[in-house]
Amino acid sequence: MRDTAQPPTGLARRGRRLPEPETERRMLEAALAEVKRSGLSVSLDSISMEDVIREAGVSRSAVYRRWPYKDLFVSDLVKVLAEAAVPSAADYEAVIGVIKAVAAGHDSWLETAEGRHGLLVEVFRQTALADFEALYRSPEWRTYLALHATFIGLPAGQLRDEVQATLARSQQGFIGRVARAWEHMANLFGYRLRPELGASYEVLATLVSAISRGLILMSLSMPELAGERLKASPFGATGVEEWSLVATGMAAVAFAFFEPDPALEWGPERVAVLRQALAALSAPPWLTPKEGDEH
Repeated sequence: MRDTAQPPTGLARRGRRLPEPETERRMLEAALAEVKRSGLSVSLDSISMEDVIREAGVSRSAVYRRWPYKDLFVSDLVKVLAEAAVPSAADYEAVIGVIKAVAAGHDSWLETAEGRHGLLVEVFRQTALADFEALYRSPEWRTYLALHATFIGLPAGQLRDEVQATLARSQQGFIGRVARAWEHMANLFGYRLRPELGASYEVLATLVSAISRGLILMSLSMPELAGERLKASPFGATGVEEWSLVATGMAAVAFAFFEPDPALEWGPERVAVLRQALAALSAPPWLTPKEGDEH
């Protein structure tokens, strides 16, 4: 789809002429902001050049000098979108709040090995669902799906290679952050990865991420899956509760990988350290990528 240039009007015509790099920056930032608000359609036809020009506050003539056709602008936009293609996990502060609430509501469970295990199971049950629901409602997730569909449809060449490489970097960064979060929780509760698996926390993070995203994708056409619950007491839970499919799958993977660390001795001091750590829990800075990170 190609847009033809039109003469600038209004404020864009009267304003000073911006350098081309500034026009490019404003246009791409405005388009990215629009995508973040509403999500991206697979065809990319939802991106209106006129809307982006107006939002960016630049002149039409400057835009069409830089991108004579909409196709060229979309190519640059796809590369920018790929830099932030992986949806964030649920609001980290909200997830931390869930963990702290679960811990505060079951403080006595910290005194025994069975109780600590049950508390970790309950943390998985509640946080997995919170993360799933946040992604399921997120425009970022729609953009993630659309961008991958767009990438698959790109012809072989430099653009496709660049987008693929950027998506891979973004995905690796996301998996790395999830892996560190799982390792942090395992260490807090005195667990380690089963040595016979020969696996890393990155492998665990990849599998739990695949479960979550797969169920979200399936729920787009089968929304009943998002609300399906099992009345169960799995994985050493302390009682029968409602388990979402995503929590069941993620906890199943986690406890296939985790085992109590035999090198740790639990006494009153260790329990006090865990209790204090849970009460003071906050989102580590490495959970959220900063501007300019390698993703």
